[in-house]
Amino acid sequence: MSRKPRSTPGLRPALASLREPVFRQWFLSQILSSSGSMTQGVALSWLVLRLTGSGVALGLMTSCTFLPLFLVGPFAGRLVDRVGPRRVLVWTQILLAALSLLVALLAATGTARIWMLYATAAVTGLVSSPDATARQVYVVELVGTERVTSAVALNEVVLNASRVLGPALGGAVLGTAGVAWCCVLNALSFLPPLAVVLRHRPATAREQAAPGPGESKAGGLRYAWRDPAIRACLMLAAASGMLFNLNVPVPLLATGVLHLGGAGFGLMMATFGLGSIPGAVLAAAGPATPQGRTVALLAAATGLAVLGTAYAPDVALAFTGMAVTGCLSIWFISLANTLVQLSAEPGMRGRVNAAWTMALPGCEPATSPFVGWVAGAAGPREGFGVAGLALLLAAAAGRPGLTRPPRADRHHPVPVPAAAHHALDETVGD
Repeated sequence: MSRKPRSTPGLRPALASLREPVFRQWFLSQILSSSGSMTQGVALSWLVLRLTGSGVALGLMTSCTFLPLFLVGPFAGRLVDRVGPRRVLVWTQILLAALSLLVALLAATGTARIWMLYATAAVTGLVSSPDATARQVYVVELVGTERVTSAVALNEVVLNASRVLGPALGGAVLGTAGVAWCCVLNALSFLPPLAVVLRHRPATAREQAAPGPGESKAGGLRYAWRDPAIRACLMLAAASGMLFNLNVPVPLLATGVLHLGGAGFGLMMATFGLGSIPGAVLAAAGPATPQGRTVALLAAATGLAVLGTAYAPDVALAFTGMAVTGCLSIWFISLANTLVQLSAEPGMRGRVNAAWTMALPGCEPATSPFVGWVAGAAGPREGFGVAGLALLLAAAAGRPGLTRPPRADRHHPVPVPAAAHHALDETVGD
């Protein structure tokens, strides 16, 4: 008989999803893949600045990458729901690897032009939209609903680990081998997740959604907006985009107010990442089904922590605030993501996850310039603090939907394959 993961706080329930062997392989492959993407990101930023010497051009690269996530989100979600996440992931890994090799070729031959980089960034964004949606749905199918909270929180650990490993590796490779090899490494990093997806075919047939009359293109958005809990979580995700794009507010605060140099700025970024690790553990160690009230309270607490950091009177308090902000933000966003996963019907999960991707990071092309504008007009503290204000407003607006009792038909469990149950029994029994 399989054992259910415990819901009491602690490290064991936080790592519950890692007891599923295929998810363990997927988890490790995501660390490599995400680090590879960060490695190429460092190299491309350097290449854009070398070609143009313009910060505006660097911002346009970011917009070219993230704007398609917002524009094609409804189509990406419908695609995942129609054909299944596994098929989508096979093709997105191949296409993303090919795009990285194309950039490597342009860099190696010296033929790279800024418009070419813009074009490849835009195509990468188009492919990344269904890829990001499929990854989230695939994880739910791997671990089942009982372990979604653990899996989502561990995904946040992957992202933050890659923010440390990727730039460090990218800087080292860039200095010794050049831009092209950074891109080659990124292309190779797509092979591990591709291997996992090709090797693992779910033992249970996935429920396919036959599109109804209102489910074409924007149907997922309408479905998400009609559900109070999902709508509230999407508002919180969009608001948090001002915070999670640290490359805009943190440099302004570090240099303009705290008068830190490059090393101090890097340490401030790392402090946020280190704080996020206990936040992810706390999220994963909680109940299998998070409470909307908890999400609202943590979002509001994150907003207050951001404001406290923005107006910290000295460096020590600012660093403390960054660590607390990192912990609370990852804690609440992991629970919000889990709540979205569990609130969606299986046949709509792809479209709802696409809506999540449209909110975070899809809204960053709009929120990042806004943060920069506020900082320029009112000052660096206000530029950083506006993210906290946005979270407080979103938490207040979404609180009624998050505290409303869930519908009786909300929870739609995803069956865990028998093989997974057997593997879990063996793992727990060891």
